[in-house]
Amino acid sequence: MKLSGWMTGLCLVLSVSANSAPFARWSDTRVILDNGIVERTISLPASGGSFLTTSYKPVNGGFGYFQPSSADFQFEVSGVTYSGTGFWNLVDVKAIRDPLQGDGAAVTLTSGDGKVELTLKFLLYPDLPVIRKSLVVKNLDKAEVALESVDVEKLNIVPEATTFSWIYHDYGRRKAIGPYEGNMQDALLMIHNMDWDAGIVIGNEAAGVMKRTSVFWGAPEITSGLTHKNAVFPFRKWIKPGEEFETPQVFTIVYNNCTDPVEILNTAVPDFVRKHMGIRLSELKEKPTFVYNTWHPFGHQINEQLVMELAKAAADAGVKEFVIDDGWQDRYGDWGIDETKFPRGLRPVMDYIKSLGMKPGLWVSIGTATPDSKIYGQHPEWFVKDKSGKPVCLLTEHPGMYTACFGTGWEKYIKDVLVRLISDYGLEYLKLDFSVVTSPYRFDPSISGCYATGHPGHKDHHESLYTNYEPMWKLFDELHRQFPALFIDCTFETMGGLQLIDYAMLKHAEGNWLSNFVAPDEKYDLRIRNMAWWRSPAIPSTALVIGNPRMDDKGWENHFKSLTGALPIMLGDTRQLPEDVLKKYRRYASWLQAMQNNYDIMSYRQDLRGYDEPAEGLWDGFQRINTDTKNGGIVAVFRHGSPETTRKVTISYLDPGKMYEVRSMEGETVTRLNGKQLKENGFDLTLDGPYSGELFEIKVSK
Repeated sequence: MKLSGWMTGLCLVLSVSANSAPFARWSDTRVILDNGIVERTISLPASGGSFLTTSYKPVNGGFGYFQPSSADFQFEVSGVTYSGTGFWNLVDVKAIRDPLQGDGAAVTLTSGDGKVELTLKFLLYPDLPVIRKSLVVKNLDKAEVALESVDVEKLNIVPEATTFSWIYHDYGRRKAIGPYEGNMQDALLMIHNMDWDAGIVIGNEAAGVMKRTSVFWGAPEITSGLTHKNAVFPFRKWIKPGEEFETPQVFTIVYNNCTDPVEILNTAVPDFVRKHMGIRLSELKEKPTFVYNTWHPFGHQINEQLVMELAKAAADAGVKEFVIDDGWQDRYGDWGIDETKFPRGLRPVMDYIKSLGMKPGLWVSIGTATPDSKIYGQHPEWFVKDKSGKPVCLLTEHPGMYTACFGTGWEKYIKDVLVRLISDYGLEYLKLDFSVVTSPYRFDPSISGCYATGHPGHKDHHESLYTNYEPMWKLFDELHRQFPALFIDCTFETMGGLQLIDYAMLKHAEGNWLSNFVAPDEKYDLRIRNMAWWRSPAIPSTALVIGNPRMDDKGWENHFKSLTGALPIMLGDTRQLPEDVLKKYRRYASWLQAMQNNYDIMSYRQDLRGYDEPAEGLWDGFQRINTDTKNGGIVAVFRHGSPETTRKVTISYLDPGKMYEVRSMEGETVTRLNGKQLKENGFDLTLDGPYSGELFEIKVSK
């Protein structure tokens, strides 16, 4: 067994090499999950009885959070509650693996009443303290049953932990004292006890508004899975006799000997997400580095001449992807070309964009049609119905738009539309917009999902909330199989919550248009950096598509610098840019592309130690260091109205024994230190402007 150190900051545990699998072993009475970093012991009902987690801790040292036994899971089937504390019969235990180095065990049980077969799947990964879990519920009854209130994980906590633990919610960025019930924004939470230097990370891979994680909510326990039946957006899945349903996965991390939980958020979490979760960004060979979009300030008022002029200037500025937003189409739903705006169709425009060396992209609403569209006239039965049985727009109160239901023939129809558009125009970027389940802008939860009774994809309204996400993910997957280089931008409106992004989306789409910020100058920059900080590093920062910073703003340089911490996307009127500004843009774009080519920076982002959430009157920053190769990356530092003109900058996650150069964008050497010195001593940086920032390259020194 080869031992190596995991994490380079304040937390240190031992890890085992990837060839040490299998990570599960079992007997008639217990299963032990152990990858050399984390160990979980489960008591099996050998002769009938309970299924309980009896120990869950880091291998290295103690861990005092959990009670001697935990219920492990809980759910309801047609009103009957089943949990690990109930009576179960053991069927078998099998070894399982996934395509991304996951290794573990699947335990199959039958309930004491003989109505449910349950398979619990546990996966561990090399070199990480992660256990990933899902439930497979099979209906053994003779009647169709409703599955509800699913807790994939249910872990019982010692009472003293509820008093002295911070709960880091909202992507692990906001602190609270429990009890706490999470919502759609809680793809990840952390619980940390500063007295014990220990804690727990909970990642929920359910989609959109269907996720629920609770901490000390009504009991000293942690639960994570799908929303309960009394929730604003309740989960329900109808299961026919002999059929089964597998839940989304939940991953947990337990850690100790750690004084700063942010270290976990910057190391174990992004390492797992990048390497083992199966996100689309990790499969994309070429990641975007500089995108332009037409939406602001033009809105729907675009045409062939305007787009071509914008494209020429964008290419001169070094833009790599050019996306035509809303306004090109004749009618929502039909997705033909508005011949008044584009009399020659879109092909000449798209060909021109490609001739300039840019990848073309297009905006489409994935689930919207107008009442006068041909598709609505032909298939009105495909559309969402409200409580009174009338068609409705889920996004806003708009009489001129209807929302389609993915539990109908709409799924195949819109797939054919998208395949046609991609094939006809060589699209490499799709921005897929508007709500399909819930809306960020409606505050009446009854206006959500679909109340139609005749749609094959759902039996009732509650089931539609979950099942309308699933066909959309399937559609994205099918598009990727046919067009592997396609970048899908699934907007927060499509996800159904304001600025909402999560792990479910990341496994099926590459990016998420998170915002439509409109603000003057430095206020843009603060919003950009705050949003990127808020969602990362729990969420890969290249998935964060933050609009609408304009290329023609006077403060564009700080817009660009701020955007290097997310996916750099800019809007505005590129025709207004003089040649000297275009030249500067090209230099910035070339530098950023070189950083991507040299270090794959778009796969990484970490906090800059000592620089917290971006805010007025402070300094902030980030780093994008390749933590796999440790050959370098970039660092960005910003002064945002702070009275201090000079700050110390230290850089983490480099090889302590290697020499590195810190270089300005102009290629000038700022300092030359080894990784240990950069982490412990760093260098002094002076920023004269009260609202200013600098970008640096970190490269191995030869």
